[in-house]
Amino acid sequence: MTLFLDRDGVINQRIVDDYVRNLLQWQWLPQALEAIVRLSPHFEHIFVVTNQQGVGKGYFSMESVAEIMEFMTKSVAESGGNISDFYCCPHLKSDNCACRKPKIGMALQAKNKFPNIDFSQAIMVGDSFSDMEFGRNAGMKTVFIRTDNVPQVHQLHLVDEMYDSLWDFALRFETV
Repeated sequence: MTLFLDRDGVINQRIVDDYVRNLLQWQWLPQALEAIVRLSPHFEHIFVVTNQQGVGKGYFSMESVAEIMEFMTKSVAESGGNISDFYCCPHLKSDNCACRKPKIGMALQAKNKFPNIDFSQAIMVGDSFSDMEFGRNAGMKTVFIRTDNVPQVHQLHLVDEMYDSLWDFALRFETV
């Protein structure tokens, strides 16, 4: 099985009406690191897929995004877990880019690098409806993390499961 995770609002604290622009602003959500470690034995691959249009707006660089992702990956590895890779769309929503969620470009990039991925055996965990659409568009199961967003009745068809945090989702898996 394969796990795709959104970043801001699922793994780290989202900055309201702004962006996590650098490592100094990075803050793990409670038990998110532990959740990834707990999930690692259950998934052949764990990927982080994140829209970062702040890059396209010139607020921060791809180097800053890469520094944060390297820190995340190293922290997870040092704690006994694994992140196989990360994918980022730096383009503006108005660019209509194929890699920006809800389009599946980042999922296809992962499959190109790791051909054994079977999207029908994959799970997308996110806190936005573009994350849920991304998962559905790729044929994945979807898990919605409730943050400030509350599903409306017309959006519930996009959501297979709902949890209050990544840790709550991880609790559904037995400890190995």
